Amino acid sequence: MMTNADPQELAKFSDLAHKWWDPESEFRPLHEINPLRLDWIDHLAAIRGKNVVDVGCGGGILAESMARKGANVLGIDLADKPLKVAQLHAMEAGVANIDYRSIAAEALAAEQPGQFDVVTCMEMLEHVPDPSSVVRACFEMARPGGWVFFSTINRNPKAFLFAIVGAEYVLKLLPRGTHEFARFIRPAELARWIRDAGLDVVQFKGMAYNPLTRRYWLSGDTSVNYLVACRKPLAA
Repeated sequence: MMTNADPQELAKFSDLAHKWWDPESEFRPLHEINPLRLDWIDHLAAIRGKNVVDVGCGGGILAESMARKGANVLGIDLADKPLKVAQLHAMEAGVANIDYRSIAAEALAAEQPGQFDVVTCMEMLEHVPDPSSVVRACFEMARPGGWVFFSTINRNPKAFLFAIVGAEYVLKLLPRGTHEFARFIRPAELARWIRDAGLDVVQFKGMAYNPLTRRYWLSGDTSVNYLVACRKPLAA
């Protein structure tokens, strides 16, 4: 199986791994949006006691917060340095119900099909060569009736202005080069991959940001950042 990963993308996040848990570092946006996405996931999937896999977990911000909510979490990523940061942070924080592995989503899907109540894949699809392959893997990992969550960035002029020019160059919320516009994903494209994989779309949500108050909130506007909640049919 060829690994669905871009070495340059892995290196990019590995170089910043030591800053992952600094809330005022380049990862500040992830820290600020995490309570919002965690509450959204938990509201729909009630994660306490559930088996959860976080695909593309990076340094573990979402994975660890789901474990703190009572989920049994496996975080997977192919960037080794962020994984080590995630492991160390969980150990120092005494979070026991979490584990991390260096494994591709497709490989884990082949190894453990239908084993997870909840699958999360947040801010990851726009960084891989074949995002539709990750969507299929997430379907395979979910148990029948299980939840699958994605988040990514729309591909349009507004998203280019906000997510690249604004976030990386003007407000400097993210390092320059974090995102490539050509890899952004329109909601219709993601919805097609979701349906083709066999998942049912439950909800699309947009994510908005006010740079003056540094506040994020969920909205019906999916023109820039957006999230998708899906379920695997019981008959699957």
